[in-house]
Amino acid sequence: MPARSRSTHSPQLDTIQMVEEFIREHSGEYKRRALWESLPKRMMYQTFKTIIEYLDESGKIASDSQGKICWIHNPDLVRKYALREDLRIR
Repeated sequence: MPARSRSTHSPQLDTIQMVEEFIREHSGEYKRRALWESLPKRMMYQTFKTIIEYLDESGKIASDSQGKICWIHNPDLVRKYALREDLRIR
């Protein structure tokens, strides 16, 4: 009997954006579980974990030494440094 493949669920864009906005507004205030419990919209913890993994891998968030989630993405700063000729990769 063939093994059943596990279906993966992708969070909806509005849910990802809600989590992003909440983290931006409360950067450095919550650890992972407390952040999930404080979100304005309830969701399954697995969905939340998927969003957190995506935000971490894309460089938008990081955890501090206490495990609190911090927003680190700054596109204006990235743009500023990307335009500097003296910082080009050679």
